Order: sequence, then C-alpha cells, then structure tokens
Amino acid sequence: MKLEKGLVQVYTGNGKGKTTASLGLALRAIGRGMKVYMVQFMKNAKYGELLTAEKLSNLKIVQYGRDCFVNKEKPEKIDVELAHKGLKHAEQIVMGGEYDLVILDEINVALDFKLVSLEDVLGLIKNKPAHVELVLTGRYADKKIVEIADLVTEMLDIKHPFREGVRIREGIDY
Repeated sequence: MKLEKGLVQVYTGNGKGKTTASLGLALRAIGRGMKVYMVQFMKNAKYGELLTAEKLSNLKIVQYGRDCFVNKEKPEKIDVELAHKGLKHAEQIVMGGEYDLVILDEINVALDFKLVSLEDVLGLIKNKPAHVELVLTGRYADKKIVEIADLVTEMLDIKHPFREGVRIREGIDY
C-alpha cells in the first residue's frame, strides 16, 4: 500500500514520548501492510523497539551513535562521523522509495548539536518521494524544520518521575 501523498511530521519538545509516538505510528502503518524504516541518531543501545523490530518483518531499525552522551559544545569526531553516516543512509532509504514510512529518530538533536547540516536535512525533506511519510523526532526542532513540516507536535514536560528519583525502567523507558 503506497500513500498518495506522504507528509512530513515532527515530534519535538522537552517532554517524554517523541520516539514512542513515532513507534506507535509505525505499528499503525505496519498493521496496514506498510513498510517502516527507522534510523536512530545518537543512539546505540538495545532499546525495546530493537527487540520488537527483530520480530516484525515490516520494521527495520538501525542505529548511528554511541552508547554515551554527546558533548554538545565539543562533540567528538566519531559522533559527527556516525551522524553523517546515518544521514547518508537515511537519504538512501528515503530516496529509494521502498519504505512507506521513514522515521529519523533524534535527528532534531543531531541538528542542534551540529552533527549534521540543516541544509542537508531540508534537502532530504524537499526531495523525498511523494508517497513517503517522513517523521523527524527529537528536542530542539529547528524553526525551518517546523515551517516546512505538515504536522508538528510538541511534547511538554509537566511532570516526570525521574525528578522524584524513579530510575529508568526496562520495557517502559527503554
């Protein structure tokens, strides 16, 4: 099933749930026979979604990052290289047109940290095949990304158990 017109969606903000929302959309698309590809930037850990992807034939997830925090003020060369490699791979997937839904998870953070160029991401958005739905997640969405997107959702951080000392929980937070 190909979409007649694929849109550009952005999930941003300081609240929890951006990646989770994109995965909910992925499950909905898979349920309708669509093929989904997620490129995760700045991540390299065995999150629950990777375990799920191994069980679903229509969901592929690849990671481009390290299992550590990136220094925004002075990112290491490897972090820049991995983000560039991830964006190049994402461009191949999007432009190939095989996948109906492509999610660029944490791309907004990679942009904010200057790991990839805004012009390259905007070019990908503008040149994507018409039927491909493209989702960009992560805090700090650039105003130019927000302007070009068809749908923008901002997650607000109103209350979070982390501030009360609750540690991340397997299966819920990762």
